[in-house]
Amino acid sequence: MGVEPTTSYAPAADGSQIAYQTVGDGPFDLVFLTGGLSHIDVRWEQPSLARCLQRLASFSRLIIFDRRGVGASDRLPSKRVPSWEEWAEDLTVVMDAVGSRVAAICAESDGGQVALTFAATDPNRTKALVLCNTTAQAVNSAEYPYGISQEAGDFLVAFREQSWGTEAYAQALVPSLNNDPLQLAWFAKYMRATCSPRSAAEQMKAEIHMNVGSVLPAVRVPTLVLHRRDLLFPPIDAGRHLAEHITGAKFVELPGTDSLAETQYADIFLDGVQEFLTGVRPVVVDDRFFSTVMFTDIVDSTRLALEFGDRIWHERLDAHDAMVRRELTAFRGTEIRTTGDGFLATFDGPGRAIQCACAIRSGARQLGIGVRIGLHAGEIEARGDDIGGITVNIGARVAALAEPDQVLVSRTVTDLVAGSALTFSDHGEQDLKGVPGRWHLFAVVD
Repeated sequence: MGVEPTTSYAPAADGSQIAYQTVGDGPFDLVFLTGGLSHIDVRWEQPSLARCLQRLASFSRLIIFDRRGVGASDRLPSKRVPSWEEWAEDLTVVMDAVGSRVAAICAESDGGQVALTFAATDPNRTKALVLCNTTAQAVNSAEYPYGISQEAGDFLVAFREQSWGTEAYAQALVPSLNNDPLQLAWFAKYMRATCSPRSAAEQMKAEIHMNVGSVLPAVRVPTLVLHRRDLLFPPIDAGRHLAEHITGAKFVELPGTDSLAETQYADIFLDGVQEFLTGVRPVVVDDRFFSTVMFTDIVDSTRLALEFGDRIWHERLDAHDAMVRRELTAFRGTEIRTTGDGFLATFDGPGRAIQCACAIRSGARQLGIGVRIGLHAGEIEARGDDIGGITVNIGARVAALAEPDQVLVSRTVTDLVAGSALTFSDHGEQDLKGVPGRWHLFAVVD
């Protein structure tokens, strides 16, 4: 993701070391609070999280830090959890350390309670407030019907302690990634880097017992409240309640289910934050372009893993991945991501894409591995470090129909290389799952 910013430390009143970073040199300071799930060094490894930070830093001087007890900051003794006021003091400590007199604050999830506490108690240092997926109170009461029961809260605490740092908890945190095992594994690692399961559970207990409703009338700074429409906890009515009880606050519904604003429909979130804080609607940049997409997949990978055994299979996989990357470099392909047992890549020319696919097929044979490869060409959409659009979906469906050791391409690809020395055999018209119409496919002949 490029060069990461330098991590520095500032001492809190109790002597704890608070880790922080600054990024960008915009006209105002912006603090981004992610609450109890945070490690300011590790988060730069994840493309969606890094892209969000880079975007925020494009129009501000961005300040991020790990509050006491999490990430790169000092850990806490067992069962010691700071109060929301103490965590708000961490914000003061970091702002003082970077020479920030006043800053806008953007906070998500339980970082929102810290932001609310700070904005209410120190309004002269708060330029504006953005809250995403935040609640004033976790547990139901007679005056607050938007929370959960105490029994449900106890269950969540127990679930967090049992599952923190696992893919099961990652599935609950970022449901949009449930079909992406690599990303789920990364988020499980990110949790473990943040804090231990016991510490995570203790911090959730503090969140369950939290109630910052009394400070809402004291928040007198421009405030934007964003909340996911289909988020299970806290529900969207909790966000509406916040906006209704903060003077002049604006409420905006976000689509999606994820607790994190950065992992799903991030541009909607970021556009809203930028426009609210700068008064300027972001210019929409055309991020669509024509390309040839290639999907590769190892045939019968589960059977091969059982046949070879874990050690030998992992060695074969490493050799396969290195071989694919060598061929991508040789034929000017761009690796987009791995797809479990294969790769997604793009090419600026369909001829080189076919030649690369054939080279990968030959290289896999030498390793005793069979592959199926699919190619399609068309307009694709850049999504940060990933790509999307119907062209990508069609490419995946073409690959799924390929036979072992076969390079299968769409009619679009053959039309683009007409007149070349490449030859094809007719594979007939096929239905592509989820794609309208029938598609004429061809197999590349060796």
